[in-house]
Amino acid sequence: MASSNFVDYVKIYCQSGNGGAGSVHFRREKYIPKGGPDGGDGGKGGDIIMVGNRQMWTLLHLRFDRHLRAGHGEPGGGQRSTGADGEDIIIEVPLGTVAKDAETEEVIGEIMEEGEQIVLLKGGRGGQGNDHYKSATNQTPRYAQPGEDGLEAGIVFELKVLADVGLVGFPNAGKSTLLSVVSAAKPEIADYPFTTIRPNLGIVAYRGQQSFVMADIPGIIEGAHEGKGLGLRFLRHIERNSVLLFMVPADADDIKKEFHVLLNELKQYNPELLDKQRILAVSKSDLLDRELMAEIEEELPDVPHVFISSVTNFGLTELKDLLWKALNEEI
Repeated sequence: MASSNFVDYVKIYCQSGNGGAGSVHFRREKYIPKGGPDGGDGGKGGDIIMVGNRQMWTLLHLRFDRHLRAGHGEPGGGQRSTGADGEDIIIEVPLGTVAKDAETEEVIGEIMEEGEQIVLLKGGRGGQGNDHYKSATNQTPRYAQPGEDGLEAGIVFELKVLADVGLVGFPNAGKSTLLSVVSAAKPEIADYPFTTIRPNLGIVAYRGQQSFVMADIPGIIEGAHEGKGLGLRFLRHIERNSVLLFMVPADADDIKKEFHVLLNELKQYNPELLDKQRILAVSKSDLLDRELMAEIEEELPDVPHVFISSVTNFGLTELKDLLWKALNEEI
């Protein structure tokens, strides 16, 4: 799956349909040359609708059609016949997609469930035909209501990955390697910063038939909340994770300091992220012996922690147990 196929931000110009005009029509039959008004109503303009599809994982399909226009309603006809409604535009999106007004940045809605629908722009109402305007004092109204205009707006679609556990760490902390070992995901792995340039998801099997979803979020650097590195482009994906697994390598100069730098970046981006369960995994622990682990443990921050090595599988069972307990709020 090529990394270029993952698209999590798209801006599209959308326009809902105009309502059809009401009809000015009078009943005319062989023996009724001067019948009353029977003009029908215009059809409703098409809506712009966002729909959740759990089979989708990217907004790539929206990049190739940046202008979406719903159909216009048809005008009404004689014999009180209503015009056909305009065709709706259905925009299928992955679960976790947020739609915002591009100008005001106001959130219009977010999709969290399969088949969930949100009307982004309503089509214009159809106009009333002259049949609605007849009265005792005006039995032959020669006017009808025009249809309402549709709405138009630039709409931004943002995908925030849905996962139970989000991996948080600096580049080269071993996040991709861990995901590749505990799940069937095959992220790109190499010994240079920003190997991961898109979130990767993996399903982690846990003790029999149970499982949870883990997301490898591209590496954070100090100043990410200001847009440095991959910055704001991927911090938003962490908002959807239930548990945050902080990963700091055992060969870091100061594990506690790195943890707090990462924590501060999340706080600066969105303080609500601090309400999530946090676990610290000290990666690359195959470099340590028991005595050194004991020394490091005394300096670790006060959060549940575990020493792991994705290369030797050391500590991975204990890590899964910790994550499962956190997901079920047992720690």
